[in-house]
Amino acid sequence: MTHESRLARGLGLGGSATVLAALLVAGPALAANDNSSGSSDSSGQAPHLAVTESDFDKTPQGQQIERYQLTNRNGMSVDIITFGARVQAIHMPDKNGKDADIALGFDNVKDYIDHQSTYFGATIGRYGNRIANGKFKLDGKTYNLPKNNGPNTLHGGTKGFDQMIWAASPIDTGNTVGVELTHFSPDGTMGFPGNLAVTVRYTLDNDNDLRIHYSAVSDKDTVINLTNHTYFNLAGAGSGTVLNQVAMINADQFTPIDKTLIPTGQLKSVSGTPLDFTTPKPIGQDIHADNQQLKYAEPKQGGYDFNWVLNSDGNLNKLAVRVSDPKSGRTVEMYTTEPGVQFYTSNFLDGSFKGTNGNTLGHWGGFTLEAQHYPDSPNQSNFPSTELKAGQKYTQTTVYKFLPE
Repeated sequence: MTHESRLARGLGLGGSATVLAALLVAGPALAANDNSSGSSDSSGQAPHLAVTESDFDKTPQGQQIERYQLTNRNGMSVDIITFGARVQAIHMPDKNGKDADIALGFDNVKDYIDHQSTYFGATIGRYGNRIANGKFKLDGKTYNLPKNNGPNTLHGGTKGFDQMIWAASPIDTGNTVGVELTHFSPDGTMGFPGNLAVTVRYTLDNDNDLRIHYSAVSDKDTVINLTNHTYFNLAGAGSGTVLNQVAMINADQFTPIDKTLIPTGQLKSVSGTPLDFTTPKPIGQDIHADNQQLKYAEPKQGGYDFNWVLNSDGNLNKLAVRVSDPKSGRTVEMYTTEPGVQFYTSNFLDGSFKGTNGNTLGHWGGFTLEAQHYPDSPNQSNFPSTELKAGQKYTQTTVYKFLPE
C-alpha cells in the first residue's frame, strides 16, 4: 500500500482524500524535513529512544483515544494523544535530576472537552488565533465563521482541530522517535473553504529537541494558520505562577490589539513598553504595568496575550524565544519557520479545576509559545499572507529545545 493510500485510509475517506493525500506527500518525504541529529551507538541506532503506544481514554461516545509516549536517553518523555493531536505531558528532570511534568494538561478526555477554551497542548486549526468579526474575504467571496470569542472567531471556531480525533502511526528513524497524526477537514467545516488534508509529525531526539512539522493541502483556495497550544511551566505544572521564569523574545516589534484582541494592523516597536523582552527579564517584571495593551489582554491584573514579530526571519537556526526557570534549571528554546509567536500567560486560568495528577492550574500558571502567522491576517493585507492555493502544499516547522541548567 502506498503512503498516500495509508494516509487516505487514516483520514477515513475514499477517492477525494486519496488525491489530497497524494498531493500532501508529493515531493520530498516528510522525514526529510526532520533533520534532528541524535547520537548513535555502534549499530547506528540512537540509544534509549523509544515510542510506545497505549490506550489513553475513551470519548463520551465510546471512541478510543490513544497515547504515544516518546522517550530519550536523558530521562525526557513527551506524551501525545490522538484527541486534538495534542501534547498531554512533557516530563523532564531538573538540575538535581528530579522529574516533573512541565506541560499543563488533563488525565482524561472529558476534561479536555469540558475545558475546551484552555486548548491545553492542542494542534490548533484551521486558523490559529483570532479572525475579526468571524469573517474574511477570499477570491472575491466572503466566508462566515462561527464566533466563539466575543465578536471574533478563535482557533478555528466552535469545533476546531483540538476537538477532533486524529489517525496516528508511530515514527522511528533511528535518530528520532515520534508520531504522525492525520486529519481530513471537509469543505465548509467551520465555514472554511476546501477539503483539507493535514499531517502533524511530532519527533523527539537525544538532544531534547521536540520538533513539530505540519503539512496540509486543499482542493480549493483557503486560509490556514496551524500552531501548537502547549502551556509550559518549567518549574512543573501546578507549582505556582511562571512570573519568576525569565523570558527572551527575539522580536523588536509586536502587533498591537484593540479591546477585542484583534490587531490594529500596525507593527509597533516593543522599545519602552512592557512587551520588550529583547533582553531577558522575569515574565512578571512588567506584567502589572499601567499599560493599555496589557489591560486589553487581561483587564483585571494585566497579562501577556500578544503576537510578537520575530527577528528570526523563518530561519530554524536562529533563536526565536528562550525561557528559563532559575530554580529548577530547566530552559526551553523555540526555533520556527513562522513569522510570529503568540506569548500568552494563561491570564484566564483561575484555579477552579484540576489538571494532571490533581495539579491546581492557577492564574499565570503557564505560558504558551504559539509559533504562527499573525492574528487576523486574512483581513490585514499588510500582514504576511495565510492564503493556501488549491493543490499547493502548506508546511510549518517549530522546534522546542529543552536544555539543562
